[in-house]
Formats: sequence, C-alpha cells, structure tokens
Amino acid sequence: MLDLDRIGKYREDDRLEAKLATGGLPQSIWETYSAFANSRGGLILLGVEELPDHTLRVQGLLDPHEMAEEFWCMVEDPEVVSANILRPEDIWVAGTEDGAVLVIEVPPAQRDQLPVYLGKDPFRGSYRRSGEGDYRCTRAEVWSMLEAKQH
Repeated sequence: MLDLDRIGKYREDDRLEAKLATGGLPQSIWETYSAFANSRGGLILLGVEELPDHTLRVQGLLDPHEMAEEFWCMVEDPEVVSANILRPEDIWVAGTEDGAVLVIEVPPAQRDQLPVYLGKDPFRGSYRRSGEGDYRCTRAEVWSMLEAKQH
C-alpha cells in the first residue's frame, strides 16, 4: 500500500501517475485511466506534484470530494470514456500533513471490457502505459484487444 507520508520515496512508473490538479480535474487523467485499464492497472494521485528531479510531493487539493464527484460523473459518461471499470472503493481521499490527495485505483480491465477508450473511436482513443508515460495504442494493439474480446 502506498504511504503518502513517504511520498518523496516514490516515482512515477508503469503503475503510478501523479497529477497536480490544482486547477481542477486535469484532462490528461482520461488518457491515464485508459492506459492503466488497458495495461496492468495503477494508481492516479491527484494533488501530488512531480518535481524536476522526478520526486513526488503532496501539494494537496482544496476540495477533493467535489473533484471525486466530478470524476464519477465523467467516468459514467460514454461521451468521455467507453467503460467505467471502477468500484466505489477504488476512489478515496487520503489526508496527509501537507494536504488532501484524491487516490484513484484503476484495475486492469477484464477481457470483455477491452479496449477502454476515450470518445467514440477505439482506434483513436485507446491508450497503454509504458514506463511513466501514456501512449496511444497502435491499430494492431487495438485489433488485438478487440479480437481477444471475441474469444
């Protein structure tokens, strides 16, 4: 389990993404949601800043509960994302000395849910996680997920 009081010891990687989110729910959260869902899953931390040396620092959120509600509304909207694969216990607010962090634990999608994509087109809106980055899936990767869904 992630210990937010020791956040400086963590780095972004294929299972962890930090987003400052002080200006509200970042648009890039959806690429990360898709990438984690289409890969091995991972944690999205909102209210956490990645510093130039790649260490992480809790910045905190002013209203993390409101941000969680906004996220829930959007993840249920098929105009935003093809599938909500989250359970209520996958999103929570963690309090630290330095402020509140919204934690979103994205599980890997089940085979019949793949690919999880943004918008209406799986070939333009599917992402995968590699290292600390989210990358648009190739047509071949999307076809592979669609074919696996049929078997």
